[in-house]
Amino acid sequence: MAEKHGNLSINSDNLFPIIKKWLYSDHDIFYRELISNGSDAITKLKKLEMMGECTLPSDYQPKIEIVVSSEDKTIKVIDNGLGMTADEVEEYINQIAFSGATDFIEKYKDKANDDQIIGHFGLGFYSAFMVADRVTIDSLSYREGAAPVHWSCDGGTEFDMTDGTKETPGTEITLYLNEDSVEFANEYRAREVIEKYCSFMPIPIFLRKANAETEYETIDAADKLDTDTVVETIHEEAKTEEKENENGEKEVVEISPAKDKLKIVKRPVPLNDTNPLWAKNPNECTDEEYKAFYRKVFLDYKEPLFWIHLNMDYPFNLKGILYFPKINTEYDSIEGTIKLYNNQVFIADNIKEVIPEFLMLLKGVIDCPDLPLNVSRSALQNDGFVKKISEYITKKVADKLIGMCKTDKESYEKYWDDISPFIKFGCLKDTKFCDKMNDYILFKNLDDKYLTLPELLVKEEEKTEGDASDADSKPAEDAEVVDADGKPAEDNAEEKDERKVIYYVTDRLQQGQYIKMFKEQNMDAVILDHNIDTSFISQLEQRNEHYKFMRIDADVTDSLKDESSADDLKEETDTLTEVFKKALNNDKLTVKVEKLKNPDIASVITLSEEGRRMQDMMKMYAMGGMGGMDPNMFAADQTLTLNAGNELVKYIFEYKDSEHVPMFCEQLYDLAMLSNQPLSVDAMTKFVERSNRIMMLLAK
Repeated sequence: MAEKHGNLSINSDNLFPIIKKWLYSDHDIFYRELISNGSDAITKLKKLEMMGECTLPSDYQPKIEIVVSSEDKTIKVIDNGLGMTADEVEEYINQIAFSGATDFIEKYKDKANDDQIIGHFGLGFYSAFMVADRVTIDSLSYREGAAPVHWSCDGGTEFDMTDGTKETPGTEITLYLNEDSVEFANEYRAREVIEKYCSFMPIPIFLRKANAETEYETIDAADKLDTDTVVETIHEEAKTEEKENENGEKEVVEISPAKDKLKIVKRPVPLNDTNPLWAKNPNECTDEEYKAFYRKVFLDYKEPLFWIHLNMDYPFNLKGILYFPKINTEYDSIEGTIKLYNNQVFIADNIKEVIPEFLMLLKGVIDCPDLPLNVSRSALQNDGFVKKISEYITKKVADKLIGMCKTDKESYEKYWDDISPFIKFGCLKDTKFCDKMNDYILFKNLDDKYLTLPELLVKEEEKTEGDASDADSKPAEDAEVVDADGKPAEDNAEEKDERKVIYYVTDRLQQGQYIKMFKEQNMDAVILDHNIDTSFISQLEQRNEHYKFMRIDADVTDSLKDESSADDLKEETDTLTEVFKKALNNDKLTVKVEKLKNPDIASVITLSEEGRRMQDMMKMYAMGGMGGMDPNMFAADQTLTLNAGNELVKYIFEYKDSEHVPMFCEQLYDLAMLSNQPLSVDAMTKFVERSNRIMMLLAK
């Protein structure tokens, strides 16, 4: 073929600077692009053979070779795929993406590293110019009678194309690296990048150093492959040993027969696994294989709790494995990694368009050949199809969890403490997921038993019916039901909230006094001690009209009060309210006086559920740097409930003018606060000093 000089079909000299600087955010990605092109060429050749359009040699072994030379500052990417003719080089290489180069330049000449170029241009090969000053192509088409072709370009718009010298079908691309990119010709750096992007490419990838010394290995002659290069045949004589037989006589026994071994050129080992676990049928995979794959891909040696194997062919092709990792404490990082692949080629981690946000807490791989990728394969076009994939993944996760709860409740309960952050976060981020999981969310009660919402509501209903039955057994004169204001309940029927109350605890130690009171009355509560729980229960309440959540210290419930006493406590309430407000110098404090069933309890602080949730929200805003609001602005929602049956409260009422009463009031208030939340530094200092003074009084 006569030498041809031409210009690439581009209308501006600005294209190559754009490619070099802005086409890809990570320059190492050229390895992925060139290896992917080689893989595509081999795949197409194999398909042509299946269609009867070509015949491959009987010993054909598809492979991609990477040859690096730090000395020469070169990288070669060699495939034995279908190759190219001169006309095909002209079509696929010289005309960038066949058309649209002018539009491309106009649209992206001012872009800076935002990696959002739409994938209409087929520019993968040109990623080589991000790291190379010069690139050559040597190719020979599989077509009978085809002539080899040599192409060369130094990164400008001019190229040379001449007759080549390649003797076997396939393509060899040589990169002459620029000074800033010589690192990629280092064998260890090349291995690192290839394993990052191509660990599961469907074609074997081999890496070697140029001009490296030949390495050898020894194998049994019976294990020889047709592709092995034999250097030497080694005969090993049989091995014998003198042993004593059953008659006590010594004899020579053969312990290893004679055999032939072969010294061969060391077989190259591919860098990639061409048949990854996610591509297999779930029925073919063992638990140990799933765990080994997890360790290999995520370098996490804590065993995952369980996994979900995705395997879908219609209406789109999607395969993958999602792992639920074990989290030891709420302070562990729960940021996961979902690796996205396209035909076993790594694209990126955690692409939010494909992976629902809450599932990014998991670890896993997803392979979807149907994804509409951009030119750099690292972002997605805004496509409704992508949303369907995301919804499918969410549905499969929900189905797995629901199925486990229904058929293997014991395991589901065992995993719950670890997986609950995922599920709760999912409920906050995806209302469909929330509705689907509603009846399969577990709550641990005060006896460490796990109950679903339906089970909690049934339990509450049974208790309510039991209380009603007790009320029916009382004398008729005590049967009138009144509300908190002393009015007949029927007068306020429209105002009454019919939602069933589910009580919860956020800190077993801090709220121990309330827990003790609940247990004494055979009442129950659930444990909600994760940071996400406040937002989570608010979401559940919004989507369910039959129940509401109240923290165990949000109110003194009727069950804790001594209803057998019909004492009028108005005088005590008026007197003690005045005394405590004056002693505490707090006019906003709400004081109630009730006769509680447990006379040992002197005082209880309650904070309305709404006020405390608002406080929690303000604290979150403050932690997020938003500031501007005082988290104590809802202190008016606090109520101090005094137990009229407690001896100390009786003393304060009877001796309200005593010089020690203000000190006792402060002490009772702080004791009540300690059962609700930690005291501030100043308040704790005063509490300790006051405690010492009270003990001194007793010592006199």
